[in-house]
Amino acid sequence: MSDLPWELYLALLNTLTVATTLVIFISTADDFFVDAFYWVRELWLWPQRGRTPVTISAQSLREREEQWLAVMVPAWKEYDVIAKMVENTLATMEYTRFIIFAGAYRNDAETTAEVERMVRRYPGRVVRAAVTHDGPTCKADCLNTIIQTIIRHEAGHGIRFAGVIMHDCEDVIHPLELKYFNYFIRDQDLVQLPVLSLERKWYEWVAGTYMDDFSEMHQKDLIARQALTGTVPGAGVALCYSRRAIEAVMKVCGESPFNTSTLTEDYDFSFRLRELGMREAFVHFPICENAEPSEDAQGKTRTRWRLGRRKGVRPQLPATREYFPSTFRAAYRQRARWVLGIAFQGWLQMGWNGNLITRYMFFRDRKGVLTALFSILAYVLSLNYLVLGGLMAQGVVVMPDGTFAVGTVWMQDLLAINAALLVNRLAQRVYFVGRLNGPLQGVLCVPRLVVNNFINFFSVCRAWKIFLIYCLTGKPIAWDKTQHMYLSNDALGRTRCKLGETLIKWEVLTQEQLDAALVIHRETGRRLGQVLVEQGMVTADTLADALAEQVDLPRVSLTNVVLGALADCLPRDLAVRHHVVPFSIGEDGSLNIAVSELPNGEVLEELARAAGRKVACFMACDHEMSAELAQMADPNRRATVVFGPTAYSAVLAATPAAESMTGAGPGVSAGTAPAPEVSTNPSISVPPDLPTGPPLGPDARPDPSVAGGVA
Repeated sequence: MSDLPWELYLALLNTLTVATTLVIFISTADDFFVDAFYWVRELWLWPQRGRTPVTISAQSLREREEQWLAVMVPAWKEYDVIAKMVENTLATMEYTRFIIFAGAYRNDAETTAEVERMVRRYPGRVVRAAVTHDGPTCKADCLNTIIQTIIRHEAGHGIRFAGVIMHDCEDVIHPLELKYFNYFIRDQDLVQLPVLSLERKWYEWVAGTYMDDFSEMHQKDLIARQALTGTVPGAGVALCYSRRAIEAVMKVCGESPFNTSTLTEDYDFSFRLRELGMREAFVHFPICENAEPSEDAQGKTRTRWRLGRRKGVRPQLPATREYFPSTFRAAYRQRARWVLGIAFQGWLQMGWNGNLITRYMFFRDRKGVLTALFSILAYVLSLNYLVLGGLMAQGVVVMPDGTFAVGTVWMQDLLAINAALLVNRLAQRVYFVGRLNGPLQGVLCVPRLVVNNFINFFSVCRAWKIFLIYCLTGKPIAWDKTQHMYLSNDALGRTRCKLGETLIKWEVLTQEQLDAALVIHRETGRRLGQVLVEQGMVTADTLADALAEQVDLPRVSLTNVVLGALADCLPRDLAVRHHVVPFSIGEDGSLNIAVSELPNGEVLEELARAAGRKVACFMACDHEMSAELAQMADPNRRATVVFGPTAYSAVLAATPAAESMTGAGPGVSAGTAPAPEVSTNPSISVPPDLPTGPPLGPDARPDPSVAGGVA
């Protein structure tokens, strides 16, 4: 076999083999240096830990006087998780003096409604920061709006925040996190706490790769990096900036401290703080409930660790945990955004400035744009050698000695070194993953490394594609949002309560008022919610909020969405019959519909068939539903407010209009829809302030001043 194609194939095979071997050697040697530095440092500090506790006591955190802290939660299309995150944080946090500032865009009505629900539910604890232009833009843009809202809130309420904390809508925050920040932010300008994945099942291979990466990164790599450089690249969550830091950056950058030209504003911000001489810390000391370290029989302090726990105490890592993507596509798209921000945009904006160790860390951050490609290339080359070996063993192919580069002495030595470095890499990962997540996950992280390599390969390919398009066309790099999920109600310990119990728990209704409303409910047969609103005991918005929580649905305000454009997505008589209003298309392609009570499964299936796509329900106020359904049926008629779809809330004021609704619409057989009952009860006529005009036009915008008192 001496023909040209065969020779070219062998030449390419040898060239790629040498290149791949060298790249893997450089990358694994780099990892070995960080591993060695970490363990040498641990051994060096070991004698000191005989005198200094390696944990921090919860008591010392609780004794420190509380400062005001602001929690920033930027959001775009996070309506399915943000309310749970806010409620769980407020319910579990051992801290009093903090306010959650949630940013929502003007064209994201679903998230805005959920945030406003939280503002009503927790007045003074939650504030909406209204982004007054359309999204999505980038996370930094939303954060800048939140910063301005915080400044206005300070001026209007006479308080002064000592620090601002970054979190995402999917974060499950440690109950003592703010105590931790309060303790350290006096002396530090950036405090980063560990970020970890919530526990995953053994068969969740994609999600498990995040558990592996963050377990090693936040137990070893960041500790070594801080010791080497003094710079802590932000993780985007569980990250606190001091007031000094924000003000120092704003003196340089103006009113927008976060860099909107990068997708990883947290990473960028860390280096900008370092340039200003600010102090940064990755604080990973486990929290121990014991006030003092335990002592042995001789009275000596026990500081020896076994399997991640010090003898005599049970420390807990003060980490924020979350569910990372569990599908391959979502995972590589999310990581592509990280690669774009850290490697490509970081290279363009920060270059290779700094001392030798800083440039070395830049190399570590950016090497993945090549090593991820060569990792998969190594699999391809290995497959080639296996096939060639099989052919040679069968005598199909005869190769003279020296044909393959892997047969040379220096390549054999280099491959042996790479094998040893790979064993070290696996050992480090198994130890740190098993230390946090148990021995089973520690073992499973070995085969998951292959899955991780493929995810990284696709993410880097996507990042290269987007970056090259940007270089050639100048097209801005868009924010590719990841779909998030939160803990289930069972995991949160939430049980479904009755409507009255929920309102009493919220302290918007007394037991005496509920008893009186129940008497009217039994005597008249009217729905309890209708009675509560008619008697002025609760507002319509509060009732809708309670119903949304009862059935675990997100909220929507129909006054903040552009209605009418999607009216034809469902047959109008079908929408009126089932008391639903279509108002937007979700990011997953589902039709978002407003309801005043949750339809049953058969109705949802009927709606999905008629729409030709999935439907997602959002809770709306009944009077808003009535007005819009009346517009859908007859724009010239006025709706009356009748509670509940069984009573056909969107009824008309004239019998002919009602009779017209019995006609067959698209996808509905003639005569299947009974004529709505016409209400003649003047006690439930439309209140004067009920909006009955045409739907909002395309230029209509939610008023940014309606944000819990924040302009």
